[in-house]
Amino acid sequence: MNLSRIIATAAIRGAHSIVRRAEEKLKSAMEILGATHPVELPNTGYYLPVIYGITGRKVTRLSDMEPILALANELLPPLPAETRWTPYLGPVLDAGMATLFAEEIIEALRYATGPSPAGGIWLGAADDVILRERGIEFVDGRAPGFAAVVGSAPDTPTAVKLAREMQQKNLYVFMAGQANGTSFAEQLAAADVQLGWPTRLVPFGEEVYAHIYSLGFATRVALSFGGVTPGDYRRVLLYNKNRVFAFVLALGPVTDEWYATAAGALNFGFPVIADTDIPEILPYGICTYEHVVARVPHEQIVARAVEVRGLKVPAADVEVPVAFGPAFEGEIIRRNATFVEIGAGRSTAFELLVTRPMGEVEDDRVRVIGPDLDQLNEGDTLPLGLVIEVAGRKMKEEFEPVLERRLHYFVNYLEGVVHIGQRDIVRIRVSKKAFAAGLRLHHIGAVVVNRVKAEFGSLVDKVQVTLYTDPEDALAEQEKARAVYRRRDERLGSLTDEAVDVFYTCSLCQSFAPSHICIVTPERLGLCGAVNWLDARASYELKQAGPNQPVVIGTCIDGVRGQYTGVNAAMQRFTQGKITSLSLYSMMEDPMTSCGCFEAIAAVLPEANGIFIVNREYAGDTPLGMRFSTLAGMVGGGEQTPGFMGLARAYILSRRFIQADGGLARVVWMPHQLKEYLKTGLIRRGAEIGVPDLIDRIADETVGTAVDGILSFLEKTEHPALSMEPIM
Repeated sequence: MNLSRIIATAAIRGAHSIVRRAEEKLKSAMEILGATHPVELPNTGYYLPVIYGITGRKVTRLSDMEPILALANELLPPLPAETRWTPYLGPVLDAGMATLFAEEIIEALRYATGPSPAGGIWLGAADDVILRERGIEFVDGRAPGFAAVVGSAPDTPTAVKLAREMQQKNLYVFMAGQANGTSFAEQLAAADVQLGWPTRLVPFGEEVYAHIYSLGFATRVALSFGGVTPGDYRRVLLYNKNRVFAFVLALGPVTDEWYATAAGALNFGFPVIADTDIPEILPYGICTYEHVVARVPHEQIVARAVEVRGLKVPAADVEVPVAFGPAFEGEIIRRNATFVEIGAGRSTAFELLVTRPMGEVEDDRVRVIGPDLDQLNEGDTLPLGLVIEVAGRKMKEEFEPVLERRLHYFVNYLEGVVHIGQRDIVRIRVSKKAFAAGLRLHHIGAVVVNRVKAEFGSLVDKVQVTLYTDPEDALAEQEKARAVYRRRDERLGSLTDEAVDVFYTCSLCQSFAPSHICIVTPERLGLCGAVNWLDARASYELKQAGPNQPVVIGTCIDGVRGQYTGVNAAMQRFTQGKITSLSLYSMMEDPMTSCGCFEAIAAVLPEANGIFIVNREYAGDTPLGMRFSTLAGMVGGGEQTPGFMGLARAYILSRRFIQADGGLARVVWMPHQLKEYLKTGLIRRGAEIGVPDLIDRIADETVGTAVDGILSFLEKTEHPALSMEPIM
């Protein structure tokens, strides 16, 4: 029997089994709940995302599943005994797609009828907040791809070793399915390895069907960031093949249902790397890499998968006694697992990065002035002043806070270390395990030296780090640091759009949304909230061919709307002619495009003659009767949608915020949590525009989401929007 027939026989047999199971579960659910019973995955605007992305069909109730299963049956090739075979993958891919439709229905039915896919260590479907937060990491390169692990390692130590290796390569690890009576996720949990999105070790579900959440995540990336239209299945699949670098890691005996699920992944261009002796599939058609690679030893399997898929994994050349990489950024260290704590309001703790003359910096020097960790007792609280002094011919004082903010990531990348806060509100925990492994404060200093030079090498020539742990020294150095913070705030606070002649683009998300480009100005940061004008300028200094390009502002066409000849020319150039005009200060005329990474959405509420703003974390309804996820589908993808706009939360407080449309006084509703987050700034900006109690006049969900109730509240509080010129 040739290899194609072996694989096809197993995959098609598994596909038939999974489709039959979905049909049985749907029939039972309809008998108990009725055909109109609603179905959904939690907190997503993408319905059942694989089905929605591939077919364009919205599954919102049980009866909507019947035509999907009918389509799955049309795709299913006959069972192996009923057909002749040729070395052609078409039937396998069709069987794989039928499998994915059926698996998504099975998992959605579990949410509708129980037991829920989420529970214990299992997380179930990722919601749209997670998609946005984690999707950014695929955009900016912090996550080069993901591994979809099915089955289990031969033993727990091997599982831990493989997981750590993938974490150190910055990969996300999606887990589902069992082999030999256990799963990869259960092996990690047994070894007390932290699971979850923050550590990039994501256990979706106990059965192989739960890998539909891996492919659903990939599908939503195409729809959300790539601007792909639901139902355009060719673009969905090609987008994933070319831009979402993922692979399947099959550990243990491969069953028919594994074959079928893997066939579904092959449609997305995700190869299968296995540790068992299964038939291999060499490069086929336009695909330049192997589809299935077998018999790979565990000590080589991750590296082989990275090689086959062509992932670009950054080297982490830091010599420390614990693992190091972005996967440890979300690690949690409980108090009972903590060896020592720094700061947290119980001791002096701050960090400062400053520029010095070249002769005052001794390159690569790390000093600890005071006790190091091995001179402390478990449970001690330690003061710490982390002072980084840099020198470089291109280094400028205004770049200091940009580099300083990266310290949060550098320290968090150490396994067993948690860093929270910045400036003089820092909190650091070091775990007992990290201390036992040999981690000391001088290692943290060495990491900072290494990463500052690695990431900012075009600016910085020399770096030295001093860690002050003596209480008196730390306190004295903190006062010096606070004086620097005050000078910076004064400089940044006075920087306006009129004060510069160059804005910057940010194209980090163009790999996902080709027609989107951010224009970053001193008074309007990128819509993800992560890139301000100084950041963009520093980025350009670092890499002149990078994502932040200077835009000469040019002639002012309309100062109120924020229309400039240079900006319009840049929009046309960077969006390949799709966007030709941009109003920086309006959401009603030629607004900024959005990719999908925005922190919040602003939308017009005509009845109130104003706008409402909803942040991504808010899961409830909005005054338009739509949740954030639904609105996001209208705003993202690089489209200009007058009356709707993605934005960063901090931009709401800018004096340039929709100034052509009435500015902050137009805001009539926002979630309470967003009001609290922006409270100090809203009070300050309200006073500046002559409405000092504006924050109290803005409705939120405690008032309601129905327009009538909101209007009554606005009339009672005499909200200024009611007396302004019509917004439309």
